[in-house]
Amino acid sequence: MGRGVSAGVPQPGTTAPGGVPGTTAVEWTARYGQALMGNYGTPQRVLVRGEGPYVWDATGKRYLDLLAGIAVNALGHAHPTLVSAVSAQLGTLGHVSNFFATPTQITLAERLLDLAAEGGAPAGSRVFLANTGTEANEAAFKMARRTGRPRILALEGAFHGRTMGALALTHKIAYRAPFEPLPGGVEHLPFGDVAALEAAMGDDVAALFVEPIQGEAGVRSLPPGYLAAARALTARHGALLVLDEVQSGMGRTGAWLAHHLPHVGGGIVPDVVTLAKGLGAGFPVGAVIAYGERAGSLLGVGQHGTTFGGNPVAAAAALATIHVIERDGLLEHVRDLGDWLLAALRDVRHPLLAGARGEGLLLALELTADAGPAVASAALEAGFIVNAVAPDAIRLAPPLVLTRAQAGDFVAALPAILDAARKATLAAAAPAPAAAPAPAADTTPADDTKDS
Repeated sequence: MGRGVSAGVPQPGTTAPGGVPGTTAVEWTARYGQALMGNYGTPQRVLVRGEGPYVWDATGKRYLDLLAGIAVNALGHAHPTLVSAVSAQLGTLGHVSNFFATPTQITLAERLLDLAAEGGAPAGSRVFLANTGTEANEAAFKMARRTGRPRILALEGAFHGRTMGALALTHKIAYRAPFEPLPGGVEHLPFGDVAALEAAMGDDVAALFVEPIQGEAGVRSLPPGYLAAARALTARHGALLVLDEVQSGMGRTGAWLAHHLPHVGGGIVPDVVTLAKGLGAGFPVGAVIAYGERAGSLLGVGQHGTTFGGNPVAAAAALATIHVIERDGLLEHVRDLGDWLLAALRDVRHPLLAGARGEGLLLALELTADAGPAVASAALEAGFIVNAVAPDAIRLAPPLVLTRAQAGDFVAALPAILDAARKATLAAAAPAPAAAPAPAADTTPADDTKDS
């Protein structure tokens, strides 16, 4: 079969084998390995369709998606309002360059400013529309450079993206080392340490980048009072406070932005907020919200841009996402369900489970051993998609439309999942059996008539 546009395209409503008769999951995986670069490794499954919080793979097996494309599919899969909005916009105007404006682009920027205003964003605030979280953070990095100050602060455990500026802000050595030298001037401070922040802060600091909840580091929330202290110190020294809400924003924690939660943000008003992931509920779109005239004017004409940023279809997807979250009361639902699920997970008793943490529907299971990959694998076999975000932590970031009954299915299955993971971990750690002694050498003369 050739590799034309129609080859292997799953048709709506199909399950196994994915829209191409005779194509197996093994064959799809082989074709993946031959056609795509290996930077993601071998895919765990080949998924062919989704509906609500469920997805189906190429064998027809159904999974409860408790990862939502890594906190992206806020409305689940194939949400009718999102499908309708994207289809209607694509049938009207699919793309224009940023030499021109579109109603959806303008309306989305206005809606984001409305959401930011709920947290105190002042007059003069502005929005830059991007495509991804790393691009949003890249733009914020350039905003920091425009202050003329040489130093940028970030935290240990931070993940801000994989483009070069965002990667410089990211802490994990394994991500950074292959691409050094990275843009300079970035210093990483101990996580949640106010004294270390106070010692590092000065009038030469351009910006402090922080995630209210570090997703990639294992769903770690900043200690109470840290953001308030960070706001006071950055304001005193004239530095920008940049909040990366790429993963924690857009209702994920039960508020539009995680720092809007009183116990998280303490009422602070940042200078910059970056967004993506759940903003488009599966359609690529990111944003930078600059709070006030100073931040909003840092990037002048021609100093930054993106071909697809503000694309009318992406903007329509984001507007539909905001509309559904408001219409269906999903912020309150996330708070209620998140509280219930966190309590239910903490009630599970198992030797491999130490507890649970997080906010809203951005949660993590804390493990007593480095068994994260084994737990994620066992969960997948049981029909649940989760993520081993750290060796000893499992991330849950399900669609915001998840129901209590669906969440309860996972809680009920968790002990058996942990049993299977513990068994697999113990088996992997067991010493290999001693090799049998080699047989004595055969001294019989060779018989050239035997089959080779």
